Amino acid sequence: MRRSTTVLLGAVATAAAAALTTALPADAATTATTTTTFSLTGGALDITAPATADLSSFPVNAGFVSGNLGDVIVTDGRGNAGASWTASVSATAVTGSGTAEGVTLPAENVSYDPGSISATNVTATGLRLQSLSATPQATVAGTGGTGVNFATWNPTLGVTIPAASAVTGTYTVTLSHSVA
Repeated sequence: MRRSTTVLLGAVATAAAAALTTALPADAATTATTTTTFSLTGGALDITAPATADLSSFPVNAGFVSGNLGDVIVTDGRGNAGASWTASVSATAVTGSGTAEGVTLPAENVSYDPGSISATNVTATGLRLQSLSATPQATVAGTGGTGVNFATWNPTLGVTIPAASAVTGTYTVTLSHSVA
């Protein structure tokens, strides 16, 4: 009888050892990695300009009037490496009102100077336009843009007033800024 007890104890020990082996893996991981991806989508190319500007008052015999319009801003949110864009401006004829009712000066009498340009993540250069027209003309070019880029300028608008058209009153010209 003693012999069967020894065999029984040996079988129990073997079963316990087998249970421990399957319960604990021999080479358990101590780290895990996760490859994660995400996407950035491009935005828009946009230009903003002041809705109105007042160049001030000048004597009727000034011959030439000028003043700043306020900040014009190009925002390139397309996120393209090496991006470029061109800002353009056009003008309507200059029309008089009040005592100057009926006085009209052609858009060619209007000049546009972007002046100094502040730029971020793009190289921006300006071109002074001696006379505007109803057709958009390039005035500021952005090149080599990276990521989101910006350019800001405060252009000077000038209007040549021939002596024969120098009538007291208020004059209006509408500028259109665009970017492509």
